[in-house]
Amino acid sequence: MEESKILQYFEGKTILITGATGFLAKIFLEKVLRVQPKIKKLFLLIRAVDKRSAELRLHDEVLNTGLFGILKAKYGADLSPFLLSKVIPVCGDVSYENLGIFDSKLRDEISQEVDIIVNSAATTKFDERYDVAMGINALGAMHVQKFARNCSTIEMFVHVSTAYVHGSSVGIVPEKPFRMGETLDGAEISYLDINTEKKIVEERLRGLEAQNATELKIKSVMRNLGIERAKLHGWPNTYVFTKAMGEMLLEKLKENVKLIIVRPTIITSTYKEPFSGWTESIRTLDSIFVGYGKGKIKFFVGDPDSILDMIPGDMVVNSMLVAMAMHTNQPSHRLIYHIGSSRRNPLKYADMKWLMYRYLTKNPLLDTGGKPIKVEEAKILETMASFHRYIAIHYLPFIQMLKLANMILCNHFEHVHVNARRRVNHSIRLAELYKPYLFFQGIFDDSTTENLRTATRGSEVFNFDPKCIQWEDYFMNIHFPGIIKYALK
Repeated sequence: MEESKILQYFEGKTILITGATGFLAKIFLEKVLRVQPKIKKLFLLIRAVDKRSAELRLHDEVLNTGLFGILKAKYGADLSPFLLSKVIPVCGDVSYENLGIFDSKLRDEISQEVDIIVNSAATTKFDERYDVAMGINALGAMHVQKFARNCSTIEMFVHVSTAYVHGSSVGIVPEKPFRMGETLDGAEISYLDINTEKKIVEERLRGLEAQNATELKIKSVMRNLGIERAKLHGWPNTYVFTKAMGEMLLEKLKENVKLIIVRPTIITSTYKEPFSGWTESIRTLDSIFVGYGKGKIKFFVGDPDSILDMIPGDMVVNSMLVAMAMHTNQPSHRLIYHIGSSRRNPLKYADMKWLMYRYLTKNPLLDTGGKPIKVEEAKILETMASFHRYIAIHYLPFIQMLKLANMILCNHFEHVHVNARRRVNHSIRLAELYKPYLFFQGIFDDSTTENLRTATRGSEVFNFDPKCIQWEDYFMNIHFPGIIKYALK
């Protein structure tokens, strides 16, 4: 499919984007505005208390980021009029019916004009509160689907999920949909009843309210409940569990509305567009890089031969745009695309550890006094058992010593002891949360995605071929510098 045909598809289209302040949605918005200025409208659903707050969030958290620098340079003083004619912030929340759009006039306008809905709203915390994750990732998808059913001119619904909805799969992971109620291998419960899960959340919240529980207590209980329910059904954490539920709840679209489920793997900084290395905040495995660079991580946990499946954010967006343009000619009502690199261009965990060490040796992070932080080549603990042994040998005796000193010296070391214990507990919790990915033994099949690549092979505007990524160059010259420049600032 020629680039011109893809661009032509989006001419005159109206798109509703949920999760508009999120990382991927920003890249999507910038790309569409830059390559197809003849897009008709872009409604951006933004969580805010009122219209003014939504406008401020759009300005401060989206348009005012460095990502939009190319557009600013292109349009100059004309950028604001251009954006005002295209981009419309909408105060709403996918956790509610009608997407929380209380302005009925605006709601009707959207439902009568929208051609495409892109649902990228999500909470990506692995151990998010169960009620919050359920509301956004699962019920949120259902609410967007219900809204789509009432849109008179809608052609397509694009739902952004994650490849890891398949849990800790081993071997080739297929691009296949979930059946309603399906659980994963190893589940203690053979059927996933989403209504039952909703009731469990509601009952637990009512119980906490009756106890006059503090907000901190409620947060802790709901976080633990999410992990507990996820593991009962075979998923490793609340995030992927609720994202899987979200996919299951997308069954009732109108027959004439095509559904695209995009499942990216670990999304990293931009490869080329609008420029290389843009990112924001510390995302997923980047926290290991930063912790290592600051001297807080002395070892790595994971299988050295495990494949880290990562894909730059602009490649994910390119795949979405191509899939949307191509899907109009597809007979299938629903298509699922794995967007990743493990099948075509695998990167081992041991290689990533080595790249981090090389980069931080040449470009050390600075401490609070502005001095370079020296990193040592870290050992990889290849099993969780070896991790717990390491903690027991190197950290617990020190904590016990602090506890004893604290008792002898009348709480003189109380603050130090509590902080040391808290850091160790935090490390153990993080290791348990990341364990499914640091020991992951799956390879994501991307046969359907490869069909898209074949149709657009050679395209510079819509490139999403992971085989073109030279990982050493990408991490050493693009991604790691991007973390420092944009995330750590």
